[in-house]
Amino acid sequence: MIDPTEAADLPSLDGIPFATQSTLAFSLPPFGEIRPEHYGPAFDAGMEQQRAEVEAIAASAVAPTFENTLVALERSGQLLSRASAAFFGTSSALATPEIQAIEEEYAPRLAAHSDAILLDSRLYERIRAVHDDTAQMGALGPESRHLVDRYLIEFTVAGAGLDDAAKESLRELNAAIATLTTRFEQQLLADANDLAVLVDDVAELSGLAPGEISAAAQAAREHGHDGSYLISLVLPTSHPHLASLTNRGLRRRLHEAQRARGCRGNEHDTSGLVLEIVRLRAERARLLGYPNHAAAALADSTAGSPERVRERLAPMARAAAANARKEQAALEAEAGHPIEEHDWAFYSNRVRATAYNVDTAAMRAYFEAERVLRDGIFFAAERLYGLTFHDRPDLPGYHPDVRVFEVREDGAPVGLYLLDLYTRDTKKGGAWMTSLVHQSSLLGEPHAIVTNNLNVPKPAEGEPTLLTYDEVITFFHEFGHALHGLLARVTYPHFAGTRVFRDFVEYPSQVNEMWMLWPQVLANYAIHHETGEPMPQGLVDSLIASRSWGEGFATSEYLAAALLDQAWHALDVDQAASVTDVGAFERAALEAAGLANPAVPPRYSSTYFAHAFAYAYDAQYYGYIWSEVLDADTVAWFTESGGLTRENGDRYRRYVIGIGGAADPLASYREFRGRDADPRHLLERRGLL
Repeated sequence: MIDPTEAADLPSLDGIPFATQSTLAFSLPPFGEIRPEHYGPAFDAGMEQQRAEVEAIAASAVAPTFENTLVALERSGQLLSRASAAFFGTSSALATPEIQAIEEEYAPRLAAHSDAILLDSRLYERIRAVHDDTAQMGALGPESRHLVDRYLIEFTVAGAGLDDAAKESLRELNAAIATLTTRFEQQLLADANDLAVLVDDVAELSGLAPGEISAAAQAAREHGHDGSYLISLVLPTSHPHLASLTNRGLRRRLHEAQRARGCRGNEHDTSGLVLEIVRLRAERARLLGYPNHAAAALADSTAGSPERVRERLAPMARAAAANARKEQAALEAEAGHPIEEHDWAFYSNRVRATAYNVDTAAMRAYFEAERVLRDGIFFAAERLYGLTFHDRPDLPGYHPDVRVFEVREDGAPVGLYLLDLYTRDTKKGGAWMTSLVHQSSLLGEPHAIVTNNLNVPKPAEGEPTLLTYDEVITFFHEFGHALHGLLARVTYPHFAGTRVFRDFVEYPSQVNEMWMLWPQVLANYAIHHETGEPMPQGLVDSLIASRSWGEGFATSEYLAAALLDQAWHALDVDQAASVTDVGAFERAALEAAGLANPAVPPRYSSTYFAHAFAYAYDAQYYGYIWSEVLDADTVAWFTESGGLTRENGDRYRRYVIGIGGAADPLASYREFRGRDADPRHLLERRGLL
């Protein structure tokens, strides 16, 4: 077997923190030592090292075996992996000019490096030889056989079977797409910062909680507008403040700022990037033998094809649009005037208060962030999996706001959990999870390190952080991803944590949302931050009764984005070249889907649709609702099986979040549930029956 540590004569890495595995607890990257100028040399040396390692594998005269080919590939590139995990695990939360410059420089170079491996015909033939060797495959365990299968599929889909001229074209396309998607993310962040809404009169902020107002005041001070109030934008179309602001003019102004991102004709406009990315992706798909990018992207997914996605989503879209129109009529009856985009959330809350006696503004007093974290999120994880979380202030985070927790299971170490809660100018919008260290027994990494990022406005010093209902849901959701990353136990890094199909990865995170309103959990954390009183049972009952309210809007805005993503990526090369107006294409796509209601815009419009044009959900944003079929069916199972118990958690862990990508996910689900998922549970939840 090849020893990758001897495969490369590396340039000097003196003073570079990634040169060796971190000596900090759990191999945490030494963020106290890492500076932006360290990344370039580490990337360069890491790529050089892996090229030498891979060349030794590909050029070997020894007959291909699982050990000298697949295992050797899994061991390769450890320096590059360490540097990449630290950089890309934090770059979206630390998007300083220095970090953005590094990202723009290295995105195409790293894409080319990946292509050099995936398009190597010699590697491809060695992998195929192992795959076709019945005796070898028969002697392997299930995870090892699955590794061979996955490598062969991934190399095939990537284009390893193309001729040399086609491969060269593919490399050029991949590098260009990597550059453009990086620019999209950077220009979107710049435009969002530029469009933040400045308010001079505090009276205009009527309806916001004191903590929200103080956060806006603090943001204004930080930007040189002392005495004013600055509202930062969020990634989805609908800003959370729209549900509370009583000033309709400010609601309109804030919503228009949200909708203007990327389409103002300025230096941050992303329209041209959208068109070029779509065109290049279509060209790449044709080169790979697919009719369009959606077909190429879904060839290796649980859905399998864009046709299957459309078959599932199209009927949902019609039903959701009809439900949204019914909701709109109720809102207009409440408002006494036609409902526009910026009105929906505000009057939806009014109807919820009238019809269900739910005051979402009053609920915030019961959602203090620290209690939500410790007595809600951590509490549920302890009951289900035996996990406990311990502050580690001695370990450095990548930003002063980042908190580090050591995770233990029944006292034994599991890994580290990093929480980055608050919004800032250098942080992209939305919420997400990343992995800084992947567990892998092959590489001697017994523990994982994961992060959660949210974008909660930071209140003034000494004031509590009170979360909205939606922010609490998001917190539980992202922690579901974190659990997936922490608890998966695999041999090969290829399968670590959340390295699963894109249209499966949202399933465990969606399941974790259920514990937010689980009576035992809610009673433990929903405590008034001033009085110490629990949330009144009447409010809890009303909240649960109102859960189905607003599903017409929620499903419509989501499906509008998912089907818009599909529409862009269903274009072939000629069709993509003929599109010149992003807005016109979007309107036509929504009209075709039956979701062209002006009062219900898509969750993401094209020019700020980062999932589709920067975050690797291209042609796969449908995955949230695709995964929700499994999620809703799993929630039914937990409910039927006694809920929040260690026995249930252990079973769910054994078949779902504990296996990473080491087995076929749908086959594992059938083992877990005893059958395929029943879509009826999703349809009932979404009000689509």
